[in-house]
Formats: sequence, structure tokens, C-alpha cells
Amino acid sequence: MLNNLFIQIFVILTISMATELFSTYSYLLDRTARKVKQYAQRRFNAANYDITVDQWLIIKNLNNDNDMNQSQLAEITGKDHPTLTRIIDLLCKKGLTERKIQPNDRRCFTIHLTELGKQRVAEWSPKMAEIRMKAWQNLTEEDYKNLKRILDTIYTNLDEQEKLFKLWYKCVLAD
Repeated sequence: MLNNLFIQIFVILTISMATELFSTYSYLLDRTARKVKQYAQRRFNAANYDITVDQWLIIKNLNNDNDMNQSQLAEITGKDHPTLTRIIDLLCKKGLTERKIQPNDRRCFTIHLTELGKQRVAEWSPKMAEIRMKAWQNLTEEDYKNLKRILDTIYTNLDEQEKLFKLWYKCVLAD
């Protein structure tokens, strides 16, 4: 009886410590992501770039693969649709992007990087690379590979869980 109680206490303490450890890691990930974004935005502002980090993310992705629809762009950038709509509106006002209506379905449109947008990406890319390199200063290639592996694993774990939830939810709605 006493052995069983000790085992239960040990299991509870182990789970509690693991939960606390993972909470710390989540906090560190969030804190680091915020710091990188804040640092980049300060550098953008100091260089008088009329753009935010989120706007840069959109035009950089469009530069890599122009003419995406909003759902594709939302998936790649991790932005929800209302936020992405606001960002695209601002980028269109700045002349960096435009919405192109699809000829086969006028209800649908793609987001297109304009010539001015392409020029800005070419102009700003070296500064963006410099900003990224500042974050990686004092880290090795091995550090990068390990971090990438860990982050990819976390992402995959949550992505698989999300797919299962969507499947379960679809089944619940079908009943």
C-alpha cells in the first residue's frame, strides 16, 4: 500500500515537473519570437522603411511565389484571414501589392506583388538578412540544425493534433 502511494506521488511530481518545464519552453519560444520581431521592427523604423515585420513577411512570400490566393498566403504566413486582409489592404495602398480578379471566377482573386513591391524586396532583402544574422550571432550550424529539428517536431505534433481535431469535429457535425 505504501509503495503504491510512493509510486503515485512520484508520477504526479514527474508530470508536474514536466508540465512546468514545457511551460518554461513555451514562454522562451514566445519571448524569443517577440524579441526578434521587435528588433526587426526597430531596424525597419531606423532605416525609414515604410513597412512592418508582418507586411514584410507577406511581400517576401509573394516574391518567392507570386499570385497566391488569400488562403494560400494565410497558410504560409500563419496569419488569420481578418489580419491578412488588413495587411493586404495596407500593402495595396502602398502600391506594393494588388488584388487580381480571376477571369474564370470573379468572386476569387489572387494577391500579386507589383513591380514596386519587387523593387522594395530587392532593396530591403540585404537589410533583412543582416537582421536575421544578428539573431544567429554566436550560434553554430549544429545549433541551427538542432533548433530547426525541435521546432519542426513541435509544429508537426500540433499540426497532426489539429488535423485529428478537425476530423473529429467533422464527424460530430455529421451525426
